[in-house]
Parts: sequence; structure tokens; C-alpha cells
Amino acid sequence: MNTLIVVNNPDNWPLHIPGVQVVGARAYLTDRRFSDLKGTKVFNLCRYYTYQRLGYYVSLLAEARGHRPLPDINTITNLRNLSMPRGESQELDEEIQRVLKPLKSDEFTVSIYFGRNMAARYKRLALMLFNLFPAPFLRAEFVREAKWWSLTHIGTIPYSEVPESHKEFVQTSAAEYLTRAHRRPSRRNRPRYDMAILFDPDEEHRPSNERAIKRFIDAAWDVGFNSEVISKGDYGRLAEFDALFIRETTAVNHHTYRFSRRASNLGLVVMDDPLSILRCTNKVYLAELLEHANIPAPRTIIAHEDNLDDVIVHLGLPCVLKRPDGAFSQGVKKATDVDELRRIIESMLEDSDLVIAQEWTPTDYDWRIGVIDGKPLYACRYHMAARHWQIASGDDFGKVDTMAVADAPPKVIDVAVRAANQIGRGLYGVDLKEVNGQPMIIEVNDNPNLDAGYEDAVLKEELWREIARVFLKRIEAKRAGGAP
Repeated sequence: MNTLIVVNNPDNWPLHIPGVQVVGARAYLTDRRFSDLKGTKVFNLCRYYTYQRLGYYVSLLAEARGHRPLPDINTITNLRNLSMPRGESQELDEEIQRVLKPLKSDEFTVSIYFGRNMAARYKRLALMLFNLFPAPFLRAEFVREAKWWSLTHIGTIPYSEVPESHKEFVQTSAAEYLTRAHRRPSRRNRPRYDMAILFDPDEEHRPSNERAIKRFIDAAWDVGFNSEVISKGDYGRLAEFDALFIRETTAVNHHTYRFSRRASNLGLVVMDDPLSILRCTNKVYLAELLEHANIPAPRTIIAHEDNLDDVIVHLGLPCVLKRPDGAFSQGVKKATDVDELRRIIESMLEDSDLVIAQEWTPTDYDWRIGVIDGKPLYACRYHMAARHWQIASGDDFGKVDTMAVADAPPKVIDVAVRAANQIGRGLYGVDLKEVNGQPMIIEVNDNPNLDAGYEDAVLKEELWREIARVFLKRIEAKRAGGAP
């Protein structure tokens, strides 16, 4: 991937970074050499980004050309409006109060160069602001009123306004940030593309174990990717990559969804894509979708505070109750009598206006069919945990049998693929039960388990290569101007 620094006047630009080309803004905007470049990162260091100024047009045209500008137009707009997601705003507020509390003055300014500040004390604050407003040079201003610090302004600054005492630090920060993606791997042939893998090894119910991540990295290399594991703190770096593979448990009100949306807006190929996260993480949506598509599922009622009697009449007892956004068997309860039914539903309704109620369909195991790009990838049987009706009971899990897709019942595979294709063309884990020989969809997961030694037990490294090949196919389709 090419890397450009775009400035107003290259003759006045003092920083020289190996492997990075410095280009004048007017040349970038008008010279056909730059407009025809593919897979290019553009670090826009023009003096001003105000509407219809050169800096604004550099980021605007970069996006139109399929380049990756930093900052992008969305960031420029958010800086103007001081706009940020609510979840991030709360976390940022907590950090602001923590680090600024000891200050004697009621005003404070922090300078941020490629996500870094010269003082170690403000390292996390600087990174958080950079992740919210990814731009090379930022200046944030804070004011304290009634013992509460507030962010009153954040904006970009030109290099000419960087204090002389900061310039050595700026040189180091810029060089480290801009060359990070250009460090040559030890292997002989450089892959064509860069992939980020969002993964938290400390997540309690992470969808992949660390061995799985290592296997995928090796397989992706064979296909043509240099992969890097990133964390929640790397939001501002997404423009460095061509693809994002999310290996954390996804949720809409969560950083995984924000990563997915930003990656998609930047033009990266991303799994899970934002629409799949929205659709799969809400069981109310899934229930309605499956019914309208005539895909077999257990009898289901969308329960609310006014129709509890309907649950008993139409489903009987026991029945299964589900929070709309539950994951990993969490938020799934069994009600065996009327009092328990009412207590569970009323508890769930405290967080959601709707609850999913399904008929009780006990089986010794659930099928999990992995589907990617509209095709079956793997087939597993997840057995119930000992003396429990679910596959997980606390820290106890039932055994997992993995088999070739060709050896799984054709009806199960067919229904699983049909259900997944109602969601999209991403990577899904479709859970089914067989009742009297008939498959029924339990749910479609956008973020399926992919653990080394389990889901890859039959295909081995070919499972990971197939996932990487789907990423590759979509990147190349984007570059060719086709559908991703």
C-alpha cells in the first residue's frame, strides 16, 4: 500500500520519513499520477480543513478515489461539531476527570501528535481523543467549572503551530506511526494486503482462542495478507488496513460495532459487517425474519407486558425465554411454571420492551453450521453440558463433535444456509435442533466460535485459508470496481 503525506508546500515540510512520499496538496488534487493510485493511505497535513479549503478537498477526493485519508471527512465534520458516540463520551469523561483532577489551574490544553502526548500521564487521554477524532495533529482544550472538567474544544493544528520544543517528539511520533505498517516481515515475500484482527485475549467468552488467531495469521499470510492483532485502543489506526476481522463478541452498543462501522465507512472489507451485527444481535429481528422467510424454527412469540397469557396458551410450559441481545447462552432462561415465567419476563422487560419466548424443544445436542459467503464451511454438534439443558452451564461446556459438511444431514445444511443468506454474505454460525428428523433454526450468530481444535478439527488450516480467501476476493472485487 502506498503512503502519502499531503501538505500545502512540500518545500517547507521538514520531516523526512523512509518509505513515505511528501506531496503538495495541489499536485495531489490535480495530478493524474495520484488519482490513479490504488490502495493508498493519505495523511492529510494541510494547514486547514475548513469547508472548501485545500485540506478539505484533499480528504474529500481521497475518499472518492478509494484512498484512506487521515483525517477523513467524517472526522473533519465531527471535529467541527464536537460529536462523539455516547458510550465513548462517558468513558472519555471518566478519564478526563481522573487525570486532570490534580491540576491547580481551571484551564488546560493538551497537544496530540499521531495519538501521543509528550507527558506519560496523558498517554491514555491522548489516545482516546485520537481514536475519537483520528487526525495527525490535534489540540484539545479543557475548562473546569464547579470541580468538573469539560472538553470545550478540539481541533487540528498546522505544523507551523507546533512549539519548537515539541518538534523532536513530533518527528519520532510521526516516524513510528507512519512506518509501523511498513516494517518488513521476516519472510521473503511481502503480502499484498494488510489485515487487522480485533481480539481481546482477556475476554471471558472470546469467540476464538489464541491458537486460532495464530493459525489464521499463518493461513492469511499464505493467501496474501500481513495480519496484525489490534485492540480497542487502535480505533484510530483502521485506515492503515485493507481488511478487519472482528474476533471479539459483538454488540450494537459496543466498541466492536463502532469498529465495524468505521472500517466499513473507510472502505475496508470487514467481518462482521455492521448490518450483520445489527441483524444477528437482536433475536426479535431474527424471529420475525425467519417467520417471513418460511424457515422452520421453534414456535415463537414476541412477549411484552401485555401478552404474558399468550405465551402459556400458545407455547405451554416449560418454555424458553431470551433477552433480545443475549450471547453465549447468557440471557436465556427456562420457565417451568407460571410464577417463574412471570418473574423471568418481568426481569427481562426491565432492559428491553420485548422478550423472545420459544417452545421447549429439548435435544441431546445442537447443530452449529458455519456459513461464509453463502456456502457451508464446517459442521459441529455441540452437546449439552452435563445435567443441563444448554451447551454451557457456568464454566462447564458439553463436548463438541466436528464432521465434514458432506457427512452432516443435507436438510440441516440446507436450512442453515438458507437462514444465513437471509442475513447477508458474511461469516455466520447457524444453530439448529433436529426434532423428529426436521431441522429448526434456533438462531444465527454473526460472530461464531472459531477455536483451534474444535471448529477446525476436520478442515485444519484449510478452514482458516478459506476465510482469508473470502477477504481476498472481496478486496480484489473492490479494487476492480465491482461489488465487495
